[in-house]
Amino acid sequence: MVVIKWTAADVARRVINDDKLFILDVRNKEAFEDWKIEGRQFNYLNIPYFELLDGIEEVLPQIPSDRELLVVCAKEGSSIMIAKMLDEAGREAAYLEGGMKSWSIYLEPIKIGDLTGGGELYQFVRLGKGCLSYMVVADGEAAVIDAVRFTDVFLDFAKEKNVKITHVFDTHLHADHISGGRQIAAATGAAYYLPPKDAEEIVFDCEDLTDGLKVQIGSANVTIEALYSPGHTIGSTSFIIDDRYLLTGDILFIDSIGRPDLAGLAEDWVGDLRQTLYERYRELIDDLIVLPAHFMIVEELNADGQVAKRLGDLFAENHGLNIENEEEFRRTVTDNLPPQPNAYQQIRQVNMGKLKPSYDEQTEMEIGPNRCAVR
Repeated sequence: MVVIKWTAADVARRVINDDKLFILDVRNKEAFEDWKIEGRQFNYLNIPYFELLDGIEEVLPQIPSDRELLVVCAKEGSSIMIAKMLDEAGREAAYLEGGMKSWSIYLEPIKIGDLTGGGELYQFVRLGKGCLSYMVVADGEAAVIDAVRFTDVFLDFAKEKNVKITHVFDTHLHADHISGGRQIAAATGAAYYLPPKDAEEIVFDCEDLTDGLKVQIGSANVTIEALYSPGHTIGSTSFIIDDRYLLTGDILFIDSIGRPDLAGLAEDWVGDLRQTLYERYRELIDDLIVLPAHFMIVEELNADGQVAKRLGDLFAENHGLNIENEEEFRRTVTDNLPPQPNAYQQIRQVNMGKLKPSYDEQTEMEIGPNRCAVR
């Protein structure tokens, strides 16, 4: 037998396909409990690698033989060593190339659906971080929404589709990941849009993303319409795409709602959040398909890997949309909030253009799960 190398893409397909997998995670306990590779049919054993240096014989009975085995660590080195030990003990094992760092940065492009005149809408799923980005493609042009910092993914995809990126949008000033929007706009000559109420401290020029703004992509009449929807941030803005899809940013998720505290103003913005969810969105048609900027748990993925659900279904099923008492709602989104995203204050500074960290520093800032939601 040989030690097998899996890429993050290999693992992503197993997540989306609902495959069975056993993961031996050899990071320390705190890192594992904070963040791991999630799969509906994944089972786990967490034993720090230094506890296995003298041999893996004692843990072999805890590892099932009826499913694939993947060894995971932070950067890959420790997992290679443990995978080799397993191989020598007669157990076939794979290791994750690049470790959890590679899992954090991987994007899986998934087609959401067709648009007017042959246009298409794609969702880029960052499984390791819970981030969701989008590209609208129509008649030789494209718009990118909520791009993460791995700009080559979007530039290469546009090249593959033979389209020119003409517009780049961020639904809000992100606090849990570094935006690639500005860099994509600079590389393509596209216009970059950011809500002005979130852009008061930025140190670069951009276009104002205002309520009611309508942009047409190509000549196929595919429209992107902005809907002011504050609550996660004071400037948060949603998009209605081709009268079929509602991109909600970090205001509304499939299984949760957005948190209002990442700029330190939970008490001030909770009213805006409720108004957006209980009034602005209620005025929209139920058949719009909700496409959020994040997901929190793997159960939010559909069978094909999409993170998408009909708005009317969310009104019926999402707990955050069914809290009738306003005081109870206020307590839900201000008390007992989950931990804030790793380095979120520095990430906001990066997205304002005030900090320019190295690639490795950016990776460290983003390590960890999505923490934009209230469940």
